[in-house]
Amino acid sequence: MADHVTRNRAFWDADADAYQAAHGAALAEEPLAWGAWRAPEADVKLLGPVTGRDILELGCGGAQWAVALHALGARPRALDLSRRQLVHARRHVETCDAKVDLVQANGEILPFRDGSFDIVFCDHGALSFCDPTKSVPEVARVLRADGILAFCTTHPLVYLTWDEERQRQTKRFQRGYDELGRIELGEGTSDWVLTPGEWIALLRNNGFEIEALVELRPPKHGTTTYENFVPTKWARHWPAEQAWRARRRRP
Repeated sequence: MADHVTRNRAFWDADADAYQAAHGAALAEEPLAWGAWRAPEADVKLLGPVTGRDILELGCGGAQWAVALHALGARPRALDLSRRQLVHARRHVETCDAKVDLVQANGEILPFRDGSFDIVFCDHGALSFCDPTKSVPEVARVLRADGILAFCTTHPLVYLTWDEERQRQTKRFQRGYDELGRIELGEGTSDWVLTPGEWIALLRNNGFEIEALVELRPPKHGTTTYENFVPTKWARHWPAEQAWRARRRRP
């Protein structure tokens, strides 16, 4: 495996229990929602109709999204790189008596046949931690014609304004635009941060038509369990997350 894959798997295996303890219950209570401040899918409308659809979640964590999609009549599969995260996913699936196939795999090498899915999505999942030049072509391969890719990632502004030395979010740029790409902060994950222009080019080059880009903001009285992500006050002034919807073009 590539070194960033090994690094990310080790991080999430070590952090999975603490992550689910901090966020798992809230994610299960409000599963069909995007980002740290839980923007409802009913408002953002990235997935479209899900009943009867074959859906793949890339980076499922505790499978809260996948279980909720099954309850709506979808046929979900939930993939994660971390074995420990999938332990939590299995518990949640069994507790809810849901039919969700769980798969441990690298998002850069998807273990599925061509044209297996109607929808592929992730909410701060694999497309944040995989090399997108490898993961996006794989998503295109496993999607059917007219299939939907929907994903939410951290906005580049968060990385551009993060003061690594003082460990705080600022109102000033701390790095240049050309320093985005693969970023490693401290003992955390390897993150892949693309500019909007780079996402547009990558998606189009892999046969996608971009249908929406939503820069998410916290609602007026919104709360989050991700207090260490970005201060809510900061995120009301500048978007901390971006959510995309793209459709795979017919050949």
